[in-house]
Parts: sequence; structure tokens; C-alpha cells
Amino acid sequence: MKLKVNIKKLDEKATVPTYGSQYAAGADLYACLSESVTIAPAQTVLIHTGIAVELPENTVGLVYARSGLASKKDLAPANKVGVIDCDYRGEIMVAIHNHGKEERVIEHGERIAQMVITPYFTAEYIVADELSETVRGQGGFGSTGTK
Repeated sequence: MKLKVNIKKLDEKATVPTYGSQYAAGADLYACLSESVTIAPAQTVLIHTGIAVELPENTVGLVYARSGLASKKDLAPANKVGVIDCDYRGEIMVAIHNHGKEERVIEHGERIAQMVITPYFTAEYIVADELSETVRGQGGFGSTGTK
């Protein structure tokens, strides 16, 4: 299923998101930089993409790490998963954190994250005196896997 999503290039050097394969769920987001950015160990830096999107109503853009960048350079979004609401029209920026022990460099045009567009639900929260019973009940962390 393909959605039509309007995108605005805020910088002429910006790269439109692309999919790495026919069935890729996430579209790669690219760094839009006037010069390379060095990220020290344990440092977080906001990286510009130079784009804004107009997501369809009732969808959200979820920004995830790229597995290659995380495993090869120890770089991943600082907030683990970024959320781009469908009414946001500003520039998409990715807070990249260096989890490693060495300085890392981000270059213009480098793929820095991936965005998955997905539908979402909003809830009307209703205060209740009781909740329905389940087999699991109040079992929390680790309660479903004892083997």
C-alpha cells in the first residue's frame, strides 16, 4: 500500500527520503549539512534533514535507528523512537547520540535514521473502578516467561 505524502525541501541540498528495497518499511532520512558534524562519545547532536512532511491525517512518522549506523558507528537516535505528528510542519531533525567510545563523523547526505509511517488511534480514557480479569492479571516484567 502506498500513501502519497507531500514533502517540502527546506534546503536545496536536502535529499528526499528513499526506501532501500521494495518491501522496506522505513524510508531513509538523510543528513543535510553545510559541513560535517563530529559527535563525541556520550554526546547528542541534532542533525538537520532539510525536509518537512505533510503526513496524512491519523498517521504518524516514527523515526528509528538505522541498524548499520547503530552497529557500525554506535550512533542512534537519542530518544530511541522519534514521533512526527501529522500536524507538524517543521523540519525533521534527528537527535543522534554516540553510544561508543570514539568520535564519529556525520557527513552531508549520509543516511542517519529511518522513518516508518503508520496509522494510530487516540483514546478516550475512562476512569473505571474495576478492569476485566485476564489469565495474566497483574503479572509484570518477566511474568510470562519462566523458562
